[in-house]
Amino acid sequence: MKNLKLYLAIAYGLIWAAGLALYLSGYIVASFSGAAPWLVSTCMFIPLVATLICQKSSKEPLLRNVGISWKINRWWFFGWLTFPIVALLTLLFTDWISGIDTHTEVMQALCESMPIGPAGAVAFTLLSGMLAGVTINALFAFGEEVGWRGYLLKQFEGRSFLGTAVIIGIIWGLWHAPLILMGHNYPHHPQWGVLMMVVVCIPMSFIIQYFRIKSGSVIVAAIMHGTCNAVAGTTMLFVGLDRFNDLLDGACGLAGILAMLVVAVVIFLFDRYVTRDRICTSPIKGNTATTSPSQL
Repeated sequence: MKNLKLYLAIAYGLIWAAGLALYLSGYIVASFSGAAPWLVSTCMFIPLVATLICQKSSKEPLLRNVGISWKINRWWFFGWLTFPIVALLTLLFTDWISGIDTHTEVMQALCESMPIGPAGAVAFTLLSGMLAGVTINALFAFGEEVGWRGYLLKQFEGRSFLGTAVIIGIIWGLWHAPLILMGHNYPHHPQWGVLMMVVVCIPMSFIIQYFRIKSGSVIVAAIMHGTCNAVAGTTMLFVGLDRFNDLLDGACGLAGILAMLVVAVVIFLFDRYVTRDRICTSPIKGNTATTSPSQL
């Protein structure tokens, strides 16, 4: 963990610098129009930059031993499907917490543009999100994942899987703080949003870390992260903007946390009683970055 402090200093320093630049430029991070989404997306490459600087400073081969592998196996597909399942569970929990409406303006506009009903709208949103998640979104998400589930994961060799997932989740969540304070993900509760994002990132870290190790590739982590971002808005089809509570509803609210906890528990039980690897109860192996994919 000798480079951990340097990595965190660079990653946090750059994101706060980027946040300050956005603030001084007058961009509204919570806005979905103009250049704001692209500027925020560009920040996703900061962990990649931090990784390259740390490797350069320690004279390591650049982007080596961070899990970049193109050996496709079934865990790529399972990982890709995970967050669409989380999105469906999030919709169910949102209905339980706040209730959903099949006649929102967004839903009506989508149904008018295509001959589909509510179920078709959900299917269309998830499928298009999966396509984006494995293409353009994966490219941006790679900028983060090569840091979080690549370089940073390697710094925790010998530590427990669960402890590593929690610590990286906290680091990851707090990294978003400058953008959250400007309205990203939690436009109505930016201060509470900083804490909420940390809570969101812990079970998400557990899920992505599992498939990262199971598949043997950080590319899978990027696909999962990208797909999560793409399907996260599914709940917005059924909850009007006028009554959407960003602390309770959707992927970044309580509903999303509960959905990810359910999936995390299923993964833990699968790992404990079905698979032979016992990843969840084993320490992070020294060859995690280059490990072969699991067979079951």
